[in-house]
Amino acid sequence: MPGDLVRAAALVSLLVAPFVLGGLGAALFLLVLGGVMVPRAIGVPAALDVPYGLSLLLAAWAAQLSWYEAVPWLDLPVHAACTGLIAAVAFHVLARAGLDPAPATGRTRRRTAAVVATTGLGAVVAILWEVGEWAGYTYLDDGIGVGYTDTIGDLVWALAGAVVAGALVPLRDPVPGDDRARLDHRAPDAG
Repeated sequence: MPGDLVRAAALVSLLVAPFVLGGLGAALFLLVLGGVMVPRAIGVPAALDVPYGLSLLLAAWAAQLSWYEAVPWLDLPVHAACTGLIAAVAFHVLARAGLDPAPATGRTRRRTAAVVATTGLGAVVAILWEVGEWAGYTYLDDGIGVGYTDTIGDLVWALAGAVVAGALVPLRDPVPGDDRARLDHRAPDAG
């Protein structure tokens, strides 16, 4: 499974981090390793699993290697990509748990519900990410970039990423073999 290569890279990053990056770097890569295990646990398709894992690794290494300071605009597309991909995985998590994140019938209604659900999940992720940045800055490392402009920019790009992810989430239920996978064919959509 291609995602397992990404998980191996996350494990190697975690093993290297305490020696090269210190305790905070190790803690960050422990979170990344936990995050990249989720798609494996719920059977997310490789087309989502690999970019999701790579985006988490890129975001973590970029922070640890000061790429955001060297390339100030890099933070924004990383927020968009990571948030969108995390929201798409969260959509799959809910579906796997039996909580259909887009329960509407009819193709147009189901697509709209998927975009709204994924965007909502992304909004929650973006807020938690920003709270995490603030907490990290306040309690752990004042080198973490925070501020009003940074936070608003991060939230705007994160929401844009979540909207794009919602448009790309499959209309069928992501749980293989689930009868709900045929929802798009149940009822004609009047609009």
